[in-house]
This record gives sequence, structure tokens and C-alpha cells, in this order.
Amino acid sequence: MKVEVEVIHRDTIKPSSPTPPHLQHYKLSFLDQINPVVFMPLILFYPNNPDSHIDNEQKSTHLKNSLSECLTKFYPLAGRVVNNNFVDCSDIGVPYVEARANCQLSDVITNPIPKEFNKFLPCDLNDVRDLLAVVQITFFECGGVAVAACLSHKIADAMSSFTFINGWATTAHGETDVPLPQFKGAEFFPPMDTTGFIGNEGIFKDNIVVFSASKIEALQEKFSDNTFGEFPRRPSRIEALSAFIWARMTSIKAQEEPNKIYALVHAVNLRPRTDPPLPDHVFGNFSRFAMVFPSLDGEINCQAIISQMKSEIKKINGDYVNKLRVGASHLSSIKDTAEKFTKGELISFNFTSMCRFPLCVADFGWGKPMRAGSASLTFKNFIVFMDAPTEGGIEAWVNLEKEDMETFEMDKEFLGFVSTSPDEKKNRF
Repeated sequence: MKVEVEVIHRDTIKPSSPTPPHLQHYKLSFLDQINPVVFMPLILFYPNNPDSHIDNEQKSTHLKNSLSECLTKFYPLAGRVVNNNFVDCSDIGVPYVEARANCQLSDVITNPIPKEFNKFLPCDLNDVRDLLAVVQITFFECGGVAVAACLSHKIADAMSSFTFINGWATTAHGETDVPLPQFKGAEFFPPMDTTGFIGNEGIFKDNIVVFSASKIEALQEKFSDNTFGEFPRRPSRIEALSAFIWARMTSIKAQEEPNKIYALVHAVNLRPRTDPPLPDHVFGNFSRFAMVFPSLDGEINCQAIISQMKSEIKKINGDYVNKLRVGASHLSSIKDTAEKFTKGELISFNFTSMCRFPLCVADFGWGKPMRAGSASLTFKNFIVFMDAPTEGGIEAWVNLEKEDMETFEMDKEFLGFVSTSPDEKKNRF
């Protein structure tokens, strides 16, 4: 069934109280400045709750009113970016779209397709302009609803997105004991002159593959380091999956382009790694990347990849953050890497994990979501891990160039982890 979504209403939601004059000039941090101008999508799907006795019109009014109230706390989101330097927090507002889908909620979430999820977003993910946030509410024929929030990566990382949407939900639920977001980005990472830095890349095809708990455990066992005798070092779920997926994708790509440099890149949350650690509700871009260049001589060694990645991530500590706060050397390193990308010398596969993040806890007044999702993203060679609905399983939202995806989906070793059970849905690993 082809899912069709029709926009029925557009609005702009402003903060319920005006932003004070002393807060109307919000400086972007150095890490904000170097992030790509792209929206990060988060979609929460809620089934119809017949016990709530709230119709669609009431839900929409409730969502708009609570969003307006929430924006008084998250005031920069209602502003506009100026020259990649600051946000004009003059309460212009957040674009709000209301739509309806010609299908049941179950038609969409039973076997999710990334590109179909984009229909529940208010705009193209590259259509950011000077906006900081956009929202879409979609009502299904069954009475279910999708709440989509897209925050610009120019002002927020994944943790900040969760902080916002959960803050919106708790506001809607009438809770008052909620930690206020702390806007400390420019204080931690003072802005710099980032002229000439460009970070966007396009993609062509995507897919969702789901690894069951048993398959993940098999990979963990396979990649355990047994050099410690009866106490083997067992990799985490994300370490095992990252190494496995990178190894399979790189082995395919390296056959076609053997003279390239291949990197594995993992996003790392800086908040718990500062000295002292920062709370989760510190808002902005507080994440960086660990990058390794595993050897391609002979058979790719996943144990060695995991060991390298552990070592690089361990280096992202308080000392690393202090050096990052100076910024100049880090910017130089980023520009050098970006130049290699531009010349085609470097091919990276980038991973980020949203597992164990507070995804399905946002209750706007009619229960918690039964499903959280992303969408077809705007970067190639990008893999996002999310907890699967099945206990212990993990979804990998894989974004690759079309030809690479088609080859990857036929890889025999990768397919060795595909369940052949007739009860399993397509693309469940």
C-alpha cells in the first residue's frame, strides 16, 4: 500500500512568554558552527488510546499550546540563525504542520521503510535555511498519531533532541519538576572563524536491518578477545555490530577502490567525559567523533577493529575536551579530513548509537509511543543504531549509495546472519 500524507494545516508556534532582551542574542559554539546545516528527525508513533477520550482537534490544540509553553524554556529554537555566528531569539516561532495519512498506523510501523517515514516530516531535511526546529503532527485513519520533531544540527545533537521532545511531552503532561535546559555551548566551546568549512554529503539509498538479540550475542562471542584465558573480553553490542558492518561494507568497497583510505567513525557524547561531567540536559552540540583506520592487509580482523575503537574512544576524556575548547588545532584537523573527502582519497563509514537513549518515554497525555523512528537521512555511509521493538534486538538504519547498498545486500557473509524463519519479516537480521 502506498502511504499518502496530506497537509491540512500550517501554523507558526511562538513561545507563550516573550524571551527577555538579555537572552535574545544566543551565540553558537565552535561545535555548533562546524556541524552541517541539516535537520535531525525524530518521529514518535502513538496508537489510538480509546480511554483518553481526546479527539484529533483536541490533541492538536493540546500539542500547540504545550509546544508554545515549552518554547519559553527552549527559546533559541523559536529564533533564526544569523551568519553561522548566533541565533536571533526574537520569538519568530517554530513552523508547525498538521497532516493526515490515508492508512492505519500499523501499515507504517510493522515493516518500516525509511523513505516512507520522510512523509511524516514537515520539510526536506536539507531545507533548513535559518530555521532551528520544525514540527509535524500526522493523524492516521485508526486514530493513531505521529509526532515528528526536526531540530537543526546547527544547534543540537541527538541528546539535545531527546531533551527537547521529552521536555515538550512533560510540559504537555502538566509536570513541573523538569530540569531546565542549560545553554552552555558557547561558554564551553567559544565560537571561531570557520570560513571555508563545508560538511554536507548526499545519499541515494537506505534500508533498515534488524539484528536479533541472539545474532548480536553470536557476534559478541565471535569477536571476544580470548587472550585473557578464562576471562575473555567481550565487546559491547554496538562494538560488535559496528565492527561487523564496517568489515563487510569495506571488504566490498575496497575490491572496487583498493587505493582509498578507509575509516571507521563513531559519534561520542562528550557530556559524561568532561571534568566534571555535564548533565544530559546541557543543550547544544556536545559530541565529537572517534576515528580509526583499520588495516586492510589480509582478512579484516574485527577484534583488532574493536580494540582500536576502544582505544580511540578512551582518548576522548577531560583532557581531550580541554584541548577541544581551544579549538584551533581541532578545526585544522577537520579541514584536513574534509579536504581528503573532497579529493576522494578518504572513504568513511560513520556510526552513531541511539540505543538506551530515552526514545519511547514521551507521553503527551495519551500514553507512551509504541515506536520511535528516524527517516531517510542526508549523509551517505551513515549507520544509526536504535533499539528494536523486540527484546534485546537492534535496528541498523543504513544509508549508502545505491550501488553500494545493492552489493551490500547480496554479501554472503552478511546474509549469514539473516533469519530464514517464515515468521520473520523482510530485512530482519
